[in-house]
Amino acid sequence: MARTPIVAGNWKMNLGRTPARELLTALKGSLAGIEGVDMAVCPPAPWIGDAADILAGTKIGVGVQNVYWEAQGAFTGEQSAAQLAGVVDYVIIGHSERRHVFGETDEATNKKLKVVLELGMQPMLAVGELREEREGGRTNDVLRRQLLAAFDDISSLPEGFIVAYEPVWAIGTGLTATPEIAQMTCADIRAIVAERYDEDTAANCRIQYGGSANAENAASLMGQPDIDGLLVGGAALQAESFTKICQAAAATR
Repeated sequence: MARTPIVAGNWKMNLGRTPARELLTALKGSLAGIEGVDMAVCPPAPWIGDAADILAGTKIGVGVQNVYWEAQGAFTGEQSAAQLAGVVDYVIIGHSERRHVFGETDEATNKKLKVVLELGMQPMLAVGELREEREGGRTNDVLRRQLLAAFDDISSLPEGFIVAYEPVWAIGTGLTATPEIAQMTCADIRAIVAERYDEDTAANCRIQYGGSANAENAASLMGQPDIDGLLVGGAALQAESFTKICQAAAATR
């Protein structure tokens, strides 16, 4: 089944306003001619408005790195999914840094996923294992727990639903899962989705790989049958490298 690849750049907590606007403007030009791949940037929250304005009318979607599930209220420092609906296209949910640095639970991930789906935005549900979990042979158990908890009380997934597989040991370390390991794990994720829902849902699900993805390894990762995109960290902070990654993704489909 043909699935449109999705490449998203997670800028994390990087770039001031001027370099962020410069990067957005550069991407507006360099990504303009790329076809056959969905593309998105996820800047820090203060620059979401700038991104939405600069990229308006282009094929580049705007994503946010985190949301809160309540629509409004006394939640200092949070941004609600309801406030961002109509402004952003994508929402990263359950990123490992939210889980392991800020202590977000599987229950919080589920609450965020529910409200993002209800509001019609496209979530990028991130799952992944720690190095000791991989070395201990517990990767599948960890992914199953994270996925099933996220899907709790969600009866169906929209076509093209995005799961981002991020081995935690490969995020920002320069280490990358081999294409074979990444493929095997993404296939396991698809099997878990099929078990939870059905084969059609799993076949339509888009699975990104994230974990030191760059211009050099993008083609080999995207050449795997169960890898449908990339969630890019540091390499998304340079227009040239992110453009090459998007080109590589488009060339594989």
